[in-house]
Formats: sequence, structure tokens, C-alpha cells
Amino acid sequence: MAKVKEIKTNAMRFLDKNKIPYEVIQYECDTFSDGLTVAQKTGVDPERSFKTLVSRGKSGEYYVFVIPVAMALDLKAAARAVGEKSVEMIHVRDIQAVTGYIRGGCSPLGMKKSYKTVMDVRLTDFKQIAVSGGRIGSTLLMAPGDLLKAARASTAPVAVAEDGGSEENHQ
Repeated sequence: MAKVKEIKTNAMRFLDKNKIPYEVIQYECDTFSDGLTVAQKTGVDPERSFKTLVSRGKSGEYYVFVIPVAMALDLKAAARAVGEKSVEMIHVRDIQAVTGYIRGGCSPLGMKKSYKTVMDVRLTDFKQIAVSGGRIGSTLLMAPGDLLKAARASTAPVAVAEDGGSEENHQ
């Protein structure tokens, strides 16, 4: 069986340029899959798998949040974490224009522009976590501290259980 050629994404090139260690897991997928499905396909524990969500604040600024795949963004906590009155998820059709990535392949690294990024505090519970590699079919495994440093991110409790009263959000 032929080995699948690894495709370098902006996220991977960013990590390489900054000499930040990571591993890539590639999986078969042509279209959007939610984070739980990706965790299952890659064999990564869903608790260690994180999704990247993009929101817009009342001020018009964009913000990036990284939360566990099985959870939802707590919009009130997210707004507090970035000093906004409120934030709302951007529309799926706007993801590529804002980030340079498509839905299901949005990584917190290597976006078109640098946005204020907040990662849920739960990611510090693990030695290694999984985030999107910057395209559908690629997942990055890396140390949470390396991801926080690379994304120039802060941490805050911004995730709630899917049924925790916040809107469900899948980007």
C-alpha cells in the first residue's frame, strides 16, 4: 500500500519555522466531520482533542477560542476572557475569509492574521493534545504549553457541556 504524502499546511509551516515539535496524524476524510468523529478516526481520546472556533465581539474584533471537542463555547465567559460586552460565533461562510482555513480544518496556528486567542484551561490537564492541522484530514499532536506559546494564547474557563445553555457550535 502506498504511503500517503504528507501535505504541509500553514499551521505546520508555522511550527517548523518556530522549531516547535509536533506530530501529524492523517486520516481519511473529504468533508467536514465534527471533532468527536475526528477523535474517533484518529484514535485520540476526545478529552485531549480540541476544536478551534472563531467569534466576533461587539467591537467588531475577531477572537479565536480553542475548546474540547465534546463541549460548547460559553459565550458569556468567552466575552469576559477577551474584555468584550458580548461575542458571537461567526457564520460558517465567513470562516475562510477571516482565517484562511475551511470549516473542519481551522487551526489556531497559521491563520491569515493573528487574532487574540484564548484556550480553555482544560488543555493544561494533558501532556499532549490534538488540534486541527490546518486542513480536513490532518490533526496535530503537541504539548499544550507549546501550543499556547505558538498561538500567543491565554487560558480561561470558556467551555461548557454541549447542553450547558450555550449554543452548539461547530466550525
